[in-house]
Amino acid sequence: MSISSPVQIRSLQKVGLIVASTIRAMRKAARPGMTTAELDEIGLAYFSQQGARSAPQLTYGFPGSTCISVNEEIAHGVPGSRVLQEGDLINVDVSLEYDGYFADSGASFCLGQSTAEKQRLCETSLNILEKTVASVRSGMHIRSIGKKIQTMATEAGYNVILNLAGHGTGSALHEEPYDILNYEDPRDNRTLEAGSVIAIETFISTGAQFALESDDGWTLTTHDGSYVAQFEHTLIVRNQEPLILTA
Repeated sequence: MSISSPVQIRSLQKVGLIVASTIRAMRKAARPGMTTAELDEIGLAYFSQQGARSAPQLTYGFPGSTCISVNEEIAHGVPGSRVLQEGDLINVDVSLEYDGYFADSGASFCLGQSTAEKQRLCETSLNILEKTVASVRSGMHIRSIGKKIQTMATEAGYNVILNLAGHGTGSALHEEPYDILNYEDPRDNRTLEAGSVIAIETFISTGAQFALESDDGWTLTTHDGSYVAQFEHTLIVRNQEPLILTA
């Protein structure tokens, strides 16, 4: 989506605020002994009260209102009977539609007392997202986003997931520009335009470099039990520092 009016900016800020506050509500409510389905219901109740709808359900028929991934699960985790445990690495990914506009965000966190490994992974992935988002400007090559993410991940001793990526959004959940990668593809000569609405995601891994589809047809996992921390923001590209919609 390309912004053409202040009305569009206000509408995107509204849905972005609902997305961000839903994630905060779900993180605050998460407890050991709770199922992922119960946590999903909390998210659904929260954003429904504000008039928003689940974008994955609307767009793809996803069997949940939010995506909740635990430990070896990377993304698109289907809420269900899995019971959350103390120390789990949890990712909550919330994508919503409100009044015809879309925003997408995600956050990983450790439930209660966890290992230093998981904590550092989350802190690093968030730091990489924040620094990458802050660097976005109109006219820059899209591949430079991936270069920045992978360079920082490698310097911290981690890998990136090569077959997952950020994307355009705003008037649909997923739209152009597709494949905003976590690594640099030198063949990609696309540049960012002022007014573009994009979602940047960091998939930072302790081992695996590829996401594998599980038997449910939705949940993506690592092949070796390694951990991945994902963070995501939707933003509007500008000539100066971007406008983050899901902060």
